[in-house]
Amino acid sequence: MHSTVQWLDKVAFEGTSESGHRIIMDGAPSYGGENRGARPMELILMGLGGCASFDIVTILKKSRQDITDVQCKLSAERADSVPAVFTKIHLSFIVTGKNIKEKQVAKAVELSAEKYCSASKMLTDGGVEITHDFKIIEVAE
Repeated sequence: MHSTVQWLDKVAFEGTSESGHRIIMDGAPSYGGENRGARPMELILMGLGGCASFDIVTILKKSRQDITDVQCKLSAERADSVPAVFTKIHLSFIVTGKNIKEKQVAKAVELSAEKYCSASKMLTDGGVEITHDFKIIEVAE
């Protein structure tokens, strides 16, 4: 896998993925940024949410759960000193669908956390405490 990050100006950068997708990153105004894009650490947090959500969706679909939406809300704490690494991250999944089995969602969350999510594995191996919860929203047939 390859990516390129190109400095634009001040503290703004454009990242280009191997698949050709681009994203703007920018620092906070207190560091000279102009708020033109997400902060790099925000992207790491979103990447974790995307990785785990990918797992949840694919596992639930394979177990024939009739999901209509999956949302992952993340909250993180960072160290007070430099480098301000993540110390704790909590992922809260909201799974919407018809006749969703709680046991299947719990299993999907557990499999993502313990087996499939490479972003989660990388962060926990680096000392980040990651926790999860979920709720199910039933939609009418």
